[in-house]
Formats: sequence, structure tokens, C-alpha cells
Amino acid sequence: MAPEAPTEEPKAAPRPKKPARAETFAEVKDRLSRLERFNIAFIRMTFEVRWLNRLLRWVQAHIGAGWVDICTRRIRHVYGLEGLQDVLQSQESLVVVSNHRSFFDMYVINMLLYRAGFQQRLLFPVRSNFFYDHPLGIFVNGIMSWFSMYPPIFRDRKRVALNHVALSELSSDLCHEGRSVGIHPEGTRKKDDDPYTFLPTQPGVGRIVHQARIRVLPVFINGLGNDLWRQVKGNFDRTGTPIIVVFGQPTAFEDLLDEPAGPKTYKAIAERTMTLVGALGEEEKRLRAELLAGEGAAQNT
Repeated sequence: MAPEAPTEEPKAAPRPKKPARAETFAEVKDRLSRLERFNIAFIRMTFEVRWLNRLLRWVQAHIGAGWVDICTRRIRHVYGLEGLQDVLQSQESLVVVSNHRSFFDMYVINMLLYRAGFQQRLLFPVRSNFFYDHPLGIFVNGIMSWFSMYPPIFRDRKRVALNHVALSELSSDLCHEGRSVGIHPEGTRKKDDDPYTFLPTQPGVGRIVHQARIRVLPVFINGLGNDLWRQVKGNFDRTGTPIIVVFGQPTAFEDLLDEPAGPKTYKAIAERTMTLVGALGEEEKRLRAELLAGEGAAQNT
């Protein structure tokens, strides 16, 4: 029998407030290439044109999530979603955080949220290389995520200041109803054999949470690989590693939101998000052991 969803009532969301005035991409366009300016402007246009924003959210929730569902459902086991319906079907913006071991982690989390009734357009920060500086980038962004991979994150040290602009714009976006974001606080994939320890957290997620003043939804996911063909084949012939996803409760960090803005506060928030993810990882370890031993019935969703 699947474990019951947590019964503790989640804390109310902190009152949103506008982040402090910061530069926007439009104001730093002289530091962007012509192609980067075009791609950024195009993505932002999809937010601002109401019918297009609704259409892309619908496609993301049905077509995009549909193929991910089909390609994982035979080996997928999910816990915690049953206690989140009220939150997911509201217009409350969230920062969805998870560990990161596969290219496909957020695709599966995204799909599960939409299948549970999520009502918003989910955005995912992505490296700028290729997706924003290559002629094919906007096309691949469209077919892979229906233009949800935004904003660009710049890896070049000479352009790191642009990441402050990206995070400030994202924080401002999250103050609007109908938009949420999915982020890996580690910043990059952890590639060793231990899924229950994490890379050092990056402060970007802390900055977003602090500026947008919204709740964090922690998730732990384990079992996905990075070979797409092998992953899909393992699902259909049921030989793949079980994918187990554990959702926590939305959490508000009121004490840290009251701290002054700055790297120390942002880092503390980021580390707390991974503490929540780590606790879910311990639960996943227990569930996986029971599943593999045949002692527990994991919940397929």
C-alpha cells in the first residue's frame, strides 16, 4: 500500500511583492548579439500575447507532457502528488526545485505536475549556448519545450553580469499569476553513482525565491538515465530502472525572506531548498528498497 500523503497543512504563501527595480534584457541589448536579442524578444512576446501564452501552456500540458507520460509510465512510481491538488489548481506561482542527475529530470516532473492539474506555464532557465546563440536554438526550444526554456543563463565569465538581469526578469515574471519556474539548485548534473548526495548549491534559486517571495515545491527524482533511446526502450519492455518521484509540500521561507538581500541570504535559501530535497531523497531510498524487495507497492501515476 502506498504511503499516505502528509497531513500537515502547508503554510500560507508569503505575500508577493515586486522585486527591486533592476535592469531588463531590453536595457542591456547592446551586450547581446543580434540573434540573442531576437530569441529573447520572441520568448517574451509569447508571454505577453495572451492567446499565444494560453496556447503554449495548453500544448505544454497536453502534447509535451503526453509523450513523456507514454515513455515513462510503465516504470514510473510517484508519491506525494495526491496532497497537492488544491495548490496546483490555484494560480499561486511556485519555484519547483529538484536534484539533477539526468537531462530528463524536469521533463518528467513537468509532466507529472500537469497531469495532476497544474494550471500555469512552467519556465526553465537554460544555458544560453545553442538555445539562444545558434540559429537552430529557437526551433529546438520550441519542439523540446514549447518555448518554456527561459531565461538564458550565460556561462561565459565575461558575461556573468547578464545572469543578474536574467534572474531579476524571472523574479519579476513570477510576481504575475500563471507563471512558475523549475530549477535545479545544483546548477548542473551530478554524474557519480550516489544519487543521495548533491553538488554545492548555487545562489541563483535563492535570489529568485527572495525577490519573488513565493513558496518552494521540493521534488526528488531518481532512476532516469541520459540515453534517450535506452530510457524509452526500458520503459516499453519494462527492463528499465524504476523511476521514483517523491513530491514534498510547498514551503515558505518566511524567516529568510525577512533577511537583507545579498549573496549570504541567497545561499542560505538555496541550501535550505536542497535540505528539503535531501529529506525526500531519504524517503525515496526507503521506497526503492521496498519496491526492489517486493515488500511495498509503489504508486504508479
